[in-house]
Amino acid sequence: MSSKNIRFVTDSTCDIPPDLLKKYSISVIPAFVNYGGKSYADDGVELNREVYYNQMPTMMTQPTTAAPAPGLAEKIIKQAAENADHLILVTAPASLSGIYNAFRLGASELPADRYTLIDSGTLSMGLGFQVLVGSEIVEQTGSLEQVLAAIKRVRGNQHVYAVPESMEYLRRSGRVGWAAASAAALLQIKPIVSAIESEINSIARVRTFGKAIEKLVELAGADAPLDKLVLLHANNLEGAQEIKNRLGNIAPAETYIINVTPAIGTHIGPKALGVVTLKQAWR
Repeated sequence: MSSKNIRFVTDSTCDIPPDLLKKYSISVIPAFVNYGGKSYADDGVELNREVYYNQMPTMMTQPTTAAPAPGLAEKIIKQAAENADHLILVTAPASLSGIYNAFRLGASELPADRYTLIDSGTLSMGLGFQVLVGSEIVEQTGSLEQVLAAIKRVRGNQHVYAVPESMEYLRRSGRVGWAAASAAALLQIKPIVSAIESEINSIARVRTFGKAIEKLVELAGADAPLDKLVLLHANNLEGAQEIKNRLGNIAPAETYIINVTPAIGTHIGPKALGVVTLKQAWR
């Protein structure tokens, strides 16, 4: 297959660090966070993550999140297409967000052979790893076939795990039933959740946040040897650093600590922690 100029477009739930977005010329379409009677683009500019998470406990009403308008998606997709032979659009799961549909509508006026739309099936840097590895393969090969094959291998060799410090924000957001959230809060149960294949599932429950950190370390270690690792937090840098320290030599050179995007953090709340692993086996 001949070499092509291939570019990626993704959404802001990807959590890819700004320097890597710039390095690979990745376009990002923002989701939106609504609170205080205003709507803010989740673009790292309109919302300061640290300030936002500090404010959340005192907010009178639960913030909400929204997908970008198809018109905004269309604008950014068309701009990216001006400098590419082919676009690969990778989004948050259609089962969890309207983002995928916004991308679908936004790309609908492009010729079908000019783009590939992918539901990542996961969140945060689980989505981000698919885009970053795909971008690496673009640089190496310029082959659409090889890029798509690499993304498929990444999907089969990654995990996204997270634990909320409190069930309150999941309860408010409606992501879990009120009764279940109340019972968990009463018993001080911390669920470890996994985001894979377009589903959010509880895979373990522990009684304390300390035990939750131990479980995240165990889960990350089970995926070793690791090619890449991300430690996620919502204004809980100390907790993320503790996970990294406990992993020791298991943590690969390419390890990032990221204050999670508000489009995700809105639903899991301040102090939440997470790990995103990518096994060396993807290669």
